[in-house]
Amino acid sequence: MKISLGKWLLPLYSALALLFLMVPIAYTFVFSFNDSLKSNITWRGFTFDKWLNVCAVQNGAVCEAFGNSLVIGSVATVLATVMGTMIAIAIVRYRFRFRSATSLLLFLPMATPEVVLGAGLAAQFLSLGVAKDMTTIILAHTMFCISFVVVTVKARVASLDPALEEAGRDLYGSSAQVFLRVTLPLLVPGILAAALLSFALSFDDFIITNFNSGAVTTFPKYIYISAARGIPAEANVIASAVFIFALVVVVTAQVSSAARAKRLAKEG
Repeated sequence: MKISLGKWLLPLYSALALLFLMVPIAYTFVFSFNDSLKSNITWRGFTFDKWLNVCAVQNGAVCEAFGNSLVIGSVATVLATVMGTMIAIAIVRYRFRFRSATSLLLFLPMATPEVVLGAGLAAQFLSLGVAKDMTTIILAHTMFCISFVVVTVKARVASLDPALEEAGRDLYGSSAQVFLRVTLPLLVPGILAAALLSFALSFDDFIITNFNSGAVTTFPKYIYISAARGIPAEANVIASAVFIFALVVVVTAQVSSAARAKRLAKEG
């Protein structure tokens, strides 16, 4: 019996690629249980202390940095999602002057290297005499997250059936009522996807943050500073917890979606 090489080559390649991606995550998770002192480079023994005392007094900086990242990511996500959604609706549904130029300019932050964006924003804040703090980080993150929100929501807006909104207007619904009861609920999946993407980009960003953070330390910045002497196990604990939380959210969403599709198929 002949065995097709292509039949086994693609699964093997996929398995190796997945293994390559999971090795750093597995390393981070394992070393979150390391009984380390100042350095977390070599294995010294298994312990739960790092998980139970992740925000101990001597390691409070890692939790402060994590809290800063959560605040910055949340605020930047809200601002970028609100403004990006409005821009996406305007570009798809309305005709106005410089509409094509606006669409082109929105793609520039996505195509521009982060080091260029970070340096440009830092120079702008410096020329305006703005002190670098958490506000400048939020402004910088909002700026580059808007592009991703617009692209995501724009695709959702373009896929909507205009007949649904026309039906709402035929039933004597005002523009606000049609938007709140018809358009917005249909846009929610795209808006949520854009918000999650925006938060992930903001929480993970280091380059732009490093240019515009001043004395404020975020979680990625803390990891970078700590890397020279060995990232503390407490940082591995937080990173592992974030990964587990994201994994639970994704699995829950997929299971819920599959159950809903199965239920609709039975009802149909």
